[in-house]
Amino acid sequence: MSRVQFPDGFRIEPLRRDHPRKSFRSGQVEVDAWLTTKAFQNQEKRLSVTRVLVNEDTRLAGFYTLATGEVDFSDLPPEVIHKLPRRRLPVAILAWLGVDASFQGQGLGQRLLAQSLRDAYEAGRTFAFIAIILDCVNDQAKAFYQKYDFRELPGHANRLFLGAQQLEVLMEVRSSPEGET
Repeated sequence: MSRVQFPDGFRIEPLRRDHPRKSFRSGQVEVDAWLTTKAFQNQEKRLSVTRVLVNEDTRLAGFYTLATGEVDFSDLPPEVIHKLPRRRLPVAILAWLGVDASFQGQGLGQRLLAQSLRDAYEAGRTFAFIAIILDCVNDQAKAFYQKYDFRELPGHANRLFLGAQQLEVLMEVRSSPEGET
């Protein structure tokens, strides 16, 4: 599987205790608070995994957090649940994604999203899930994810999903020579 290409001087790595989390400012209080106070602790407890994008100076340019969860059968649209058992179903969760304000406008959010989807796809080859779920902090975030084919879960205006089959199609396109970035 190919990895997402980040601009020269940037690299993605697992969140570590020594990353300068307190200096991260995305412009979204909830996003910043998660990274500063909870991301590393949740990672140590094996509740989620956070990957950070750092530049040459080891400044945090952005991050994303992935986790697993379940969603009730009745919360999903008919095209996703077709022929699935009527019970709680496994999902991947894109819990958080943020880009520091000083790095915004460079396409890093799109690349972090692509990398998070790549990571979820690769994990899904070992631990199955039926969709990727995320909760939007505001309408701007919702519009961002909807540009990449995430759709509203019925009855949950700020909860979006991307079906696993749709993710597979996206990854096959990105893995083909004409789909590389």
